[in-house]
Amino acid sequence: MLNELIEGINLEGLAIGLATFLIIGVFHPLVIKGEYYMGQKCNWLFAGAGIIFLIFSLKLSGVASILCGVTAFSCFWSILEVKEQRERVRKGWFPANPKRRNPEIEKGE
Repeated sequence: MLNELIEGINLEGLAIGLATFLIIGVFHPLVIKGEYYMGQKCNWLFAGAGIIFLIFSLKLSGVASILCGVTAFSCFWSILEVKEQRERVRKGWFPANPKRRNPEIEKGE
């Protein structure tokens, strides 16, 4: 009876949920480090990666397509988060990179 129950469980949805959680979790430090080292210029990297993953999502099928789609939209969302991170740095919640001049932060823009 227990074997039949275990065999009947579809873990694909759970695996996709876990992978989505991990993908989003990886982007949090990427946004912080990207803004720290590159400033707003890292938005181009997120946009380019997002377009590439979006194309892969359209070309692939199944779980791979889903995970590429999640990664693509995490990249696109990160563009907004870089702007939010700049504001968090301006407020002093995160350190500014002392080796990179931040005119937008100094002006409060």
